[in-house]
Amino acid sequence: MTVVEMIARNARMYPGDVALIELRPSQRLRKQITWKDFDQRVSRVANALLERGVRKGDRVLHWMMNSINWLEAYFGIMRTGAWPVPLNFRFGINDLKYCADIVQARVMIFGEEFTERVESARSQLPTVEHYISASQNIPPDTEDFEHVLSEASPRPPEVEIRGEDEAVLFFTAGTTGPPKAILLTHNNLEWAAVGQVFEHQIAHTDNFLVCAPLYHLAQVHWLGNLVVGARGTLLTEVNPHNMFDAIYKEKVTKLFLLVPWAQDILGALDRGELKKEDYDNLSSCRRLHMGAQPIPPTIPKRWKQYFPHMLYETDFGLSESTGPGPLCLGYGNEHKIGAIGKPGLNWEARIVNDKDEDVAQGQVGELLLRGNGVMKGYYKNPEKTAEALKGGWLHTGDMARMDSDGFIYLVDRKKDVVISGGENIFPVEIEAVIQGHPKVHDVAVIGVPDERLGEIVAAIIDPKPGLTLTEEEVKEFYQSRLPKYKWPRRIIFDKVPRNPAGKIEKPKLREKYTGKREAF
Repeated sequence: MTVVEMIARNARMYPGDVALIELRPSQRLRKQITWKDFDQRVSRVANALLERGVRKGDRVLHWMMNSINWLEAYFGIMRTGAWPVPLNFRFGINDLKYCADIVQARVMIFGEEFTERVESARSQLPTVEHYISASQNIPPDTEDFEHVLSEASPRPPEVEIRGEDEAVLFFTAGTTGPPKAILLTHNNLEWAAVGQVFEHQIAHTDNFLVCAPLYHLAQVHWLGNLVVGARGTLLTEVNPHNMFDAIYKEKVTKLFLLVPWAQDILGALDRGELKKEDYDNLSSCRRLHMGAQPIPPTIPKRWKQYFPHMLYETDFGLSESTGPGPLCLGYGNEHKIGAIGKPGLNWEARIVNDKDEDVAQGQVGELLLRGNGVMKGYYKNPEKTAEALKGGWLHTGDMARMDSDGFIYLVDRKKDVVISGGENIFPVEIEAVIQGHPKVHDVAVIGVPDERLGEIVAAIIDPKPGLTLTEEEVKEFYQSRLPKYKWPRRIIFDKVPRNPAGKIEKPKLREKYTGKREAF
């Protein structure tokens, strides 16, 4: 059953149940939609697009902020057999043109936040014939999203969609070069959804708080709810108070946090700006998940001190693996916090050397994955596809090791390894140590050029608000916890840039402190 068929099934089984809630705290806005109404609006989007000439295999640009409209447009495009192309909300005009040139879309659906960028780029998007805007102020020669839906049929269109058909085209964030277009199938999405239910034990009564950007495959976390007809709550303005309010008032049962959000919440709790007692200790929320970047072990351990009733899970995945699911820590394995887990449902993992030969247990190598979520390939890029899927395994570019119990630990990105005096140094290990300092809010480690050693380790440290942290304090902390050759030779106090998915933007730091975006 494809995910668009799951929506129709939920409309039949749970027609009056709430499917989605959207919260906009600054506007004091709360809206919700039932499974029946959601299904009908998805069909209205699909029929409206079919009336405008969209056909199976076409591409539709999709540029919106998190909202119920985002999901309606996304699945509506998919119900035509066309491919939604969700765009990063940080993309500028040049990024839009780059993506549009690759996908050759005929239709674009966008939100109000992107009106200025879309209007500025129109003359550079020759293939786009129809613009549809979900906003209060509709630009000239643009159709209103709500008006378009009101004139379209709510009946599901008669389009045959098979599991092996292409479903969606995602662009990577482009942090290490031009964004790559990742092509996923309906089978990929279905297996990702089933995997979420299996690994996370999702039930119809659950409520998942969705805060991460939907364009970045955050909707895959919600797809587990789709399988069982559970509700999801979309929080559009993310900060500690808003998240706690949403969990408390909406009785959220499952929470996914990126590292920066967890840091912000823990900092607010430490400072007394948040009091868990004011929110019934978040008693409804039984499960915390983290992922999308290396998780410093100190963060989930500190979280458990505040909320011992919550089960903890680390999820590992990539856009190329249809998001989370390939590796899961698993509930009850909190003694293994720091690991990214074991292979999830219908996944296999290997750790190999440069010749794709398995390394010995405990040694570091590249992590390879194989399973139902592996992408079909990079769209219009057969060379990169062949490189990534060599030998039938997805080459992740992540360096990892496996312990004697079969748990896999992420060591670092292959491209981020610092080679100093012939020694391979993995920044993630150093970041995890420094993150444990009680005055450190965030940290990033990069390599900077050195005449004698080739590279030396530099640590960019962002202290906690209101606290003074000295270089001597940092050195005293890590020198007893790291071998000497891994000690940072430069300490820099600065903000640590992270993208919307929570990943450290190391190319920006390298460019700022070395003049080059790529690793040396």
